[in-house]
Amino acid sequence: MSDPGHHLQIQQHRRPLVRTRQALAAGRVTVGYIGGSITDQRPGHNWPEPVSAWFAERFPDARIMVENAAIGATGSQLGAFRAQRDLLDRGCDLVFVEYAVNDAGLETEARMRSREGLLRQLLAAGIDVVLVYTFSHVMYDDMIAGRVPATVAELEQLGEHYGLGSVWMGLHAMREVQAGRMRWEEWLPDGLHPQSRGSLSYGQSVVAYLDRELSGPTPTEPSVALSAPMNARHWQLARRIAHAQIACTGPWLERRSTNLTWVDTVLTTSSPGATLSWEARGHTLVVALDFGKSAADFRFRLDGGEWQDVKLERPDWSGPSGWLRLHVLAADLADTTHAVELEVMHPGVAPGAGPNMRLIFAGVIE
Repeated sequence: MSDPGHHLQIQQHRRPLVRTRQALAAGRVTVGYIGGSITDQRPGHNWPEPVSAWFAERFPDARIMVENAAIGATGSQLGAFRAQRDLLDRGCDLVFVEYAVNDAGLETEARMRSREGLLRQLLAAGIDVVLVYTFSHVMYDDMIAGRVPATVAELEQLGEHYGLGSVWMGLHAMREVQAGRMRWEEWLPDGLHPQSRGSLSYGQSVVAYLDRELSGPTPTEPSVALSAPMNARHWQLARRIAHAQIACTGPWLERRSTNLTWVDTVLTTSSPGATLSWEARGHTLVVALDFGKSAADFRFRLDGGEWQDVKLERPDWSGPSGWLRLHVLAADLADTTHAVELEVMHPGVAPGAGPNMRLIFAGVIE
């Protein structure tokens, strides 16, 4: 393997972690994580585990609270709608944001809007934010050639603009492979998801960043004003529509989720032709679904216009349900009140297919 860009930087230190230092000094800190499957807590071995363990070892007199809000197969668009419930309301002092991989399939404009909106929500609340970048195979050629992949470079633009530190965990792990300290299959046995050894490598790069940031006297820098946005259509004002504000026709039920901890209640039906309708003021409209192979297709229309069919892909790896999936109905609308109508459709005769609509929330960007 050639040198993966020896001039590329693993760590970027841009702003002291003042709130984290103050929380540790007070004896209680809440560390948050948000991202995709590489950060998800459920496997039990991902990189937040060694990082959280380091906090407990390094600061034995402090109570370390962990709020891992990462969900596999989700990106920053959903993250922008989850920040309030799953990070801000949980009192996070420090949040690690990991979306370089899962946002890679979005167009630049789309991911820049949602990433900036998520970051602005956290920063407006005074939370310390650190950007972290993992690895997928589509980054390989750029990194070997000493280039920064676009999905990482764009996050670095946001980091520079808002003064956020960052850790390129994927670059650290690649250099470990190059140095012979770790085999490729120890890092990424399936090509994307590290197991224990690769996750430890990722975690060690973050610990090295934290060890530098959290050593020495506590900084007394004044709070930094939130910078002007880079993108005027950022998703900072991401708002969920209350289920009580959604009108239902047909046999709908509102159920409390018992197996998805990041969901409160879900509007459910298995009846083709059942409809939902609501109104919302803003420029972007979305729906979030508990999706899978048994999920319904649907169609929708805005403001009494033409119906648009939505047939979402069902990958082989997806189960019958349990995939928290966000779909953008419309963007760049006039910033006025819009009427939305949604109708359930049967997805056809594919194995396991069914007309099961499970709406977690409808949302709007104001």
